[in-house]
This record gives sequence, C-alpha cells and structure tokens, in this order.
Amino acid sequence: MLPSINTPSQQAEAFPVLTPAQIARIRPHANARSVEAGEILIEPGKFGMACFVVISGRLDIAMPGLSDEKVFVTYSPGQFSGDVVLISGTRSLARGQVGESGEFLEVSADALRMLIAKDAELSDIFMRAFLLRRVALISEGLGNVIVLGSRHSSNTLRLREFLTRNSHPHSFVDLDSNEASQELLDRFNIEPKDIPVVICSGKSVLRNPTNQQLAECLGFAGQTGKSRIQDVAIVGAGPAGLAAAVYAASEGLDAVVIESEFPGGQAGASSKIENYVGFPMGISGQELAGRAIMQAEKFGARMMVGEKVVKIGWEQPYQLTLENGGLIDARSIVIAIGAQYNKPNVENLERFEGQGIYYAATFMEAQLCGGEEIIVVGGGNSAGQAAVFLSESVRRVHMLVRGKELSETMSRYLIQRIVENPVIELNLQTEIVALAGDSHLERVTWLNRATGQQTVHDIGHVFVMAGASPRTDWLRGSLALDKQGFILTGRDLDPVLDSAPIRWPLSRPPQMLETSLPAVFAVGDIRSGNVKRVASAVGEGSISIHLVQSALAAM
Repeated sequence: MLPSINTPSQQAEAFPVLTPAQIARIRPHANARSVEAGEILIEPGKFGMACFVVISGRLDIAMPGLSDEKVFVTYSPGQFSGDVVLISGTRSLARGQVGESGEFLEVSADALRMLIAKDAELSDIFMRAFLLRRVALISEGLGNVIVLGSRHSSNTLRLREFLTRNSHPHSFVDLDSNEASQELLDRFNIEPKDIPVVICSGKSVLRNPTNQQLAECLGFAGQTGKSRIQDVAIVGAGPAGLAAAVYAASEGLDAVVIESEFPGGQAGASSKIENYVGFPMGISGQELAGRAIMQAEKFGARMMVGEKVVKIGWEQPYQLTLENGGLIDARSIVIAIGAQYNKPNVENLERFEGQGIYYAATFMEAQLCGGEEIIVVGGGNSAGQAAVFLSESVRRVHMLVRGKELSETMSRYLIQRIVENPVIELNLQTEIVALAGDSHLERVTWLNRATGQQTVHDIGHVFVMAGASPRTDWLRGSLALDKQGFILTGRDLDPVLDSAPIRWPLSRPPQMLETSLPAVFAVGDIRSGNVKRVASAVGEGSISIHLVQSALAAM
C-alpha cells in the first residue's frame, strides 16, 4: 500500500527499492535482526527512531487518528522506512508494526546520518525519499497532530500556521461544520474556552496551547542532551540564518539554530519568490526554507524551533539565555532574527489579528477569503507577490500603498503584473484609518492623502506587509544599534564604537558584518543598511561563517 503522489516517477523516488549492491553498502552501518509479525518497532511521539531496511517480510506504517489508526504505507523487501525526523532528530510521527515476519536491517539515526555523509548515491536516495514522503503526508492531511478548532478562530489559525510553516503534517477538524463535533468535545471534556485543542501522537491533549507548548510536545527542539559549547549559535532561521547554518555545518562547525516561531522569516510567508537565482519558475518561501533546513540538518546542524533567546552574555564563551530559562554556550554568534512588518497605527488592530488581519499570504490564508474582496497593505516585493497570488482566488484586491510610486520599493516585473492585472486595484498615497466588526473584521475605512477623501468598504480580510521593524529590544545594552534599532556592523560602527554599550576589547577593528561584540555577527534584515532581498540575506549568512572561522582562529 502506497499513498498517492503526483507522478509515477515521484512515487518511485519516494518509495524506492534498493538494489542488492546498495543494501550491501548499508549493512556495515546496520544491525541485522529477525522480526515477528505484530512486533512494534516505531512508536509515535518517541525520540530516537531508527530506519529499517526490509530484507524479507513486511513493515506497516500507520498514523494515529481520533478513533483509530490509518496505514499510510507498507514497506516490502528492498524498501526502507523513515522520513525527515531521522535527519532532524524530532519525535516520530507514526507507528511501525511488522506485518509479516522476516529480516530487517536496523540503522540508527546517527548511523544513517554518517552513511548519508559518506555515500553520495545513498544520500540522494534517502534525502529525496524523505522529502517526498513528508510532502505526501502534508497533502493527505496525515500526521501525529490533530487540531480541533474553528476556521474563524484566531488561535486556531495561529496553531495551523505554526504547523504549516514548520512543514509538520497535521489534520484539521472544523468544529463549526463537523457533525460529530459535540461528541468530540464531550469525549475529551472540552469546554469552549479550551478551543482550539491539539492532540499530539494520539496521547497528549493540549488546550489552546502556545506555539512554544506545541513545539515542546512535538519535540521541535530535539533532545537537549548534555550541554556543550557550540562553535556558533545562530539566532533566527530566516534565509540568512539558514544559509549560515548550512555553511557552518558543512565546514564542520558545531552549529545550533534557535528559532522562536517558524523557519523562513518574512520570505517564508511568500507564496512565490521569482527573482532568486536558480529558480526561473519561482519557489515558495516555505519550500525554500524547508530545503535549507534539510540541507543544514544533513550536515549536522541542530534546529531548536519554539525557543526564544531573551538575553546575550558579554563574556566568552557567550551565553544565550532562553525564555524558558535554558542556557546555550557558544564561542560565536550569528544574529539573523530578521524584522517584522510594521503594524498600521489603527485602533482595534490587535483585536482583529487572525480574524481578518493577517501578516502572511500563503495557501492557508487564501482559503479563508476565496471569492471575496480583500486588501493588501504595502508597496514592497512581499506585498506585490501577495497581491498577485491572492488575485487568483479572490474577486478584487485593493492594494494600499503609502508612497507616491511603486518603483521606489518594488521590482519592475511585479509592478508590471500588478498594473496589468484586472483584479488588482492600486491605491497610491492611501492608508487604513479605521477597522470595525464584531467577532470578525467586517468594515475598513481608508484615506487617500492626495485627495483627503475617506471611504468605507465592507471588506473582512486585510493582509499587512508594509515596512520592517527590528526585533532588537533584547539586545539594547548589549550591542550598538542605529536610531531605528537595527544592528550596526563593520565600518558603520566607526563613529560609535567608543560609545558602544560594551567597550571593544581588541586591537583590530570589527570585521564586515561583525557587531560591537567580537565574534558576534548580524546578517539579513536585522542588520543596519541591509538589502531587502532573499539573495542578499543568503549571501550575508554564507559570508558570516567565513568571518566566524577567522574570529575563532584568532581566539
């Protein structure tokens, strides 16, 4: 039994049959064992899942559900089990039960990673299979997570966005439309204040959890194990941070990536990035982030998702304090926390966040407003990409831009698409001044500053993608920042280095991308003077590791 995948070639790549020669290369890294029908080899929610190569017999992989389990795939002789959790070190999604007695090769996650690092052919086979299997799980709504909630609930949207942006497969039960919803609520003793509810691995029941609580349940930070000093701690998993992780790990550095929400940053919320080198047909921000994560983890970088850094120590080795009280010691740091969209200064804005106000434009948000009129706020590439993407499924896109010309902030190819799109109505020098509605946004008032005219529109969906604000409050008093709060680096530090929060202790000046603390670097949108393009962020993240190595060598 194999799940549906788009094409026969993808089916063969997702569930390949290894040749005898390939299996022979795996044997030295594996433990051969006899297995009996009914034996449980993999438990959902457990760390340390192994990969099993079927020599003879059969292995059934089942996903937990609300009432029973669903067999996702059956592995026959020559096939192997596992998905990306074997690389990431997170909790197992499924239950693996022997369907027919035989002989299996058991390959531990550590041994598999060593094998992938040494054998290029097997690396391609395993990595491609794991990625396609994860895609299949997501497309079929299978996984070890069930979300019970309302599509009109901001917290339900928050949790589903968290899972989706982390590429974690899950199923969703809409309590507003599910006929058996009351029975579900009664079964788990759920009250209205508890919604949304998340069921992890068929065991843990979380009532309206925070993103961090959900991440902990799913093991997104992996197993902490014994503390050790990292060569480099990378704070933030946007394009810059992920690029730094790939290059650090591939160069043999012990690297940990700490991300408070979901990988990809602002780019991860983009439906399609078309001006990134090497992708002429474009690539979604989420897919780009997912590939980068797999690449970094393949080389040995460790991802910690759902963890937030709140403090940085001043002495070597640097100590990062997490919001949950955890500590991470590192010889160097790359800060890549990116920036967040500016929020319009409008009363009631927070009240409608997740209930009409959105800060991402992915397939999930597009489902909420199909066939309706919407608003996109912003004049940069992210706003342009969102407007074009959403125009495919909505009746009208009202694009509100504070500036006088799009050419000041947006790439020419996007401007042309917007101007020529009959569904998009461009409103320059225009901004939102009022929001209204009961439980959900219902009306929006905007002001055209050129004419002074205010108009009220019955619109219930606004996508905000305007400007960028740094998230550096936790760094004040530790690093030199510019007037807007972005981190100063390299030559930009010259006028303020003597007045930096902590005196520069070295005879050499700061390197390019280096902050006012030695061996602490800032890259991407958080850096003062950054270029707001994905390629630029990736480049800075890559360059920072060369600079990290120079700084570490001089210590």
